[in-house]
Amino acid sequence: MPDISSPTLMNRFDRITAILIQLQSRKIVKAQDLAERFEISLRTVYRDINSLAEAGVPIIGEAGVGYSIMDGYRLPPVMFTKEEARTFITAEKLMEKFTDFSTQSHYQAAMYKIKAVLRSTEKSMVENLENHIEVRSRPRAFHQPNSNTLDVLLKSISERKIAKILYVALSAAEPGERIIEPVGIYHENNYWYTIAFCHLRNDYRNFRSDRILQCDITDQPFMHKHAPLKDFMHDSWENENMRLVRIRVEKRVARYIREQRNFYGFASEVEKDDHVEMTFLSPSLEGFARWYMMIAPEACILEPESLKTIVRQLTEKIAENLNS
Repeated sequence: MPDISSPTLMNRFDRITAILIQLQSRKIVKAQDLAERFEISLRTVYRDINSLAEAGVPIIGEAGVGYSIMDGYRLPPVMFTKEEARTFITAEKLMEKFTDFSTQSHYQAAMYKIKAVLRSTEKSMVENLENHIEVRSRPRAFHQPNSNTLDVLLKSISERKIAKILYVALSAAEPGERIIEPVGIYHENNYWYTIAFCHLRNDYRNFRSDRILQCDITDQPFMHKHAPLKDFMHDSWENENMRLVRIRVEKRVARYIREQRNFYGFASEVEKDDHVEMTFLSPSLEGFARWYMMIAPEACILEPESLKTIVRQLTEKIAENLNS
């Protein structure tokens, strides 16, 4: 008779349970995806799926498509481990600071349901841990505290319905209405962005969340079929008009700008004696020049010459303002 306490048998039991949970969490799951996630062979996947089917789980398998579970079948409430419960609290703290009001509310409602199925020991641990995690964020990622921008954009993407936004472009003095088809959202440098097809420009554009003053979903379906977000992310970086910038900064100053530099396209650095040579890929020399002015007394521009010209012009403008 096999030893049911052996690690091999226990690991297989845990894996089959995890496969069942994954089948419940997605509409279709491919055998190859299961094999890659659990680092097992396709033959082992097929054997585990058969074990679930023999245990009475109504699994539907279609060749070339994947596996799914018949609608209506659900597992009893899952018991979370302490490690999993801790990650929920960490995620909750991040959600409070980095998402809009509506998304925070939805996540909080989900957290109540998760906490409801925790054992009493885990509940006590979670309640205690909540007072020992804090996330500090500086920029406002959304126009107002009760914004629903992120929630509406996600709804627009999932339902494939056109969104209407009131947007303040960087080059515009007044906000303007845009009709967009959001492809996806991403977080970068403390802000949320959506890549969307803009009907006004008849092309894909990036929209920053804090510049969206109002966001509403319409009843109109998307007029275009869009590629996955990752394809647009790659294209947006490739097509953006990036300029190579190299500067030399004194070491004693360089350490103070290590966080700031990431907002201006920092790419790499090389330490040399008492200074550091930094390389950037910048989409705006004007914007880079204004940031560079803060460290200019302890730095010098290696290239391009056009950046030096912009800095000289800014310096002359400052001098004029001081003398006026």
